Amino acid sequence: MGRIFETRKATMFKRWDKMSKAFTRVGREIAMAVKAGGTSVDSNMALRRAVQNGRACNMPKDKVEAAIKKASGQGENSFEEIVYEGYGPGGIAIIVCTATDNPVRTVANVRVHFTRMGGNMGSSGSVAFQFKRMGVFRLDPAGIDQESLELDLMDHGLEEMGESTGDNGEPLLVIRCAFNDFGTLQRAIEERKLVPVSTAAEYVPSTVIELDEDQANEVFALIDRLEQDDDVQSVFHNLG
Repeated sequence: MGRIFETRKATMFKRWDKMSKAFTRVGREIAMAVKAGGTSVDSNMALRRAVQNGRACNMPKDKVEAAIKKASGQGENSFEEIVYEGYGPGGIAIIVCTATDNPVRTVANVRVHFTRMGGNMGSSGSVAFQFKRMGVFRLDPAGIDQESLELDLMDHGLEEMGESTGDNGEPLLVIRCAFNDFGTLQRAIEERKLVPVSTAAEYVPSTVIELDEDQANEVFALIDRLEQDDDVQSVFHNLG
């Protein structure tokens, strides 16, 4: 086990803007999880992941509980996950995951973001083949016997495990599995009393592309614009 590769992220939000957007994302994640599997955190793994992610971004407990209650009510907006694909400057492949109650609005906005920032939106499947959808768990490595954990989790779907850092330079232990093994690995981690900093389904690039600083900044500007869209949950790319 060594250092695990993670693509760089654009971090241009001001702190409070970023926190507000994070709460919106978690709220929509909770809404979709509740609609699909009910309000029980014990039986609904998607909801449990969403609650963990709320905790990771310091979302107050009362806001999490209010989001669950709201999602279980009648007549509330129903969000659906839609994935869009395209290319950014320098031929960088980009996948945009959205949660929307108005697909017509969302696709129009995403198309505009690509066009105005030097990219172009593609059709379904145009870039997805360059990525693998995986379950990703990030843990605080403090107190963890990493070699023992790695051997233990191999029987539960573990594909990759290694060290990385968070947005603020904090050390992280990153654990990845095939998306179909997400629930199995999540249960195994929880059974070992480990609480992830975050859990997510992510598109991990098979290979990455290196660009010079100017081109890379153009890509980050597009990613930043996409991430600031209210309907966008996450953005993945193959910029090294």
